[in-house]
Amino acid sequence: MEVRVVGQNEEMQRSFSSLMFALGLAIFMVYLVMASQFESLRHPFLILFTVPLALVGAVFSLYLFQMSLSVVVFIGLIMLVGIVVSNAIVLIDRVNQLRAVGVDRREAVIEGSRSRLRPILMTTVTTLFGFLPMAMGLGDGAELRRPLAITVIGGLGFSTLLTLVLIPVLYDRFGGKRASLPKRSLAGVSDQPVEASS
Repeated sequence: MEVRVVGQNEEMQRSFSSLMFALGLAIFMVYLVMASQFESLRHPFLILFTVPLALVGAVFSLYLFQMSLSVVVFIGLIMLVGIVVSNAIVLIDRVNQLRAVGVDRREAVIEGSRSRLRPILMTTVTTLFGFLPMAMGLGDGAELRRPLAITVIGGLGFSTLLTLVLIPVLYDRFGGKRASLPKRSLAGVSDQPVEASS
């Protein structure tokens, strides 16, 4: 005699397995795109540290609002993989620009963090406000979309706050030696994109 749980629970388990695969695939694809963009394996790996931070924020927000794990929440987590890395990309890209013209690594990290603080905060705040009506449960069918919005808001907000601290620290520690020109100060270095001379 064999006892097997079927019906809605079986479909839920199948959906979770598919979504876990999709989440892992999303992380892998994001890493490949960043590796080709930065032409490095180290910097995309540092950027991916924002993903666990987002997951922690998402789980905490779900706990705070007494919401359980569901298919909609998993879709929000997959969305977060693509959203949260953008802040770290903006930050590390600016630091790399400064280092390409010979700025010392520590000084480049400080200046890059300072100059990209406002764009990162503005992008994050506008995204959070965009999800706010959905999180408040406004409109028809809001109960289905509310867990997704809360997942994104909690994950993005938490990861942004820690990204501004953790990513510069990790870059300063593991960023590698990239400067191709003699070290120089920040005087005269503009905030525009720069390229190393050949």
